[in-house]
This record gives sequence, structure tokens and C-alpha cells, in this order.
Amino acid sequence: MASSSYSNSPCAACKCLRRKCMPDCIYAPYFPPEEPQKFANVHKIFGASNVSKLLNEIAPHQREDAVNSLAYEAEARMKDPVYGCVGAISVLQRQVMRLQRELDATNADLIRYARNEVTTTPAISQNGRRTVSGTHGSIGGSNNNFYDQNSGFYYSSQWNNNDPDGDN
Repeated sequence: MASSSYSNSPCAACKCLRRKCMPDCIYAPYFPPEEPQKFANVHKIFGASNVSKLLNEIAPHQREDAVNSLAYEAEARMKDPVYGCVGAISVLQRQVMRLQRELDATNADLIRYARNEVTTTPAISQNGRRTVSGTHGSIGGSNNNFYDQNSGFYYSSQWNNNDPDGDN
């Protein structure tokens, strides 16, 4: 484990740093010669010296996980220098929250439908979006429809026709 997987070929770190890859090279097991970009990103973000210090300070059984974490964070920092993987995590969390709201709204619609509380029927409008039309209003592009972002439906409403009094 202490030497490169290819005895004749230097590891990606030594190749990038333009030095001879020794048999006890700390980088060799984690930065194989066929993955030069992995070390290049880690080196650019964290520095070779810091990576070497880190690898020497942690237990050998934890080194592979540490290198994989460094490589992931370095790649994320290359894409988003300010937030790195925190930005990606934040985007995914917002997407999960949006999808959870949509799922909750859909489940509520299903419950109302199962209880026969909804007197409307789902339809597809001309632009391909889900709509709900019933006794009030029409489907499609009339001015009395509104879009519910939580559920993804267009709803027809007698109260959404620019009548300030709502008495139509």
C-alpha cells in the first residue's frame, strides 16, 4: 500500500509536482497515475503540503475516506469557489423542500378527492400544465385562472377575475 500501483509510473501527485515517486510516497495509494485531475484539483485548492500533513496525521484506515472527501470538496470548489459543496447541498435541500410541499399538496388533493369534497375534474391545459376546472371559470388561458406553485396546478376561480369586491 505504500508504493504506487505501477512501479514504473509515478503517482499523479508526483507527476504533477514533477518529482520522483519514492516507494514510501504518501500520495501513491490515493492518487493513481490514471487520475491526474483528482490530484490537480486537490493541490490547487488545498496545497500538496497541507494534504501531505493531513495524510500523515490521520490513521491509515481513514486516509482513503479523507482523500475522497478532499477530492469531492476540491471539485465542488472548482465549480463554485465561494460555497463549494455547501452550495450544492443548499440547492438540493431547497429542491427537497419544494418537492415535499408539492407532495403534501398532491396528497391533500387526493384526500379531498377520495372524500368527494372536490367537485372539479383535473385536466390538461393547452400549454401542457395540470389544471383543475370546475363550476367556476374555464380551462386554459382565461384571465380568471391562477397558478398554485405549491401544487403545480392552475385553478379557475370566480374570485380571481380582477373584481375587487369579489361579487362578480
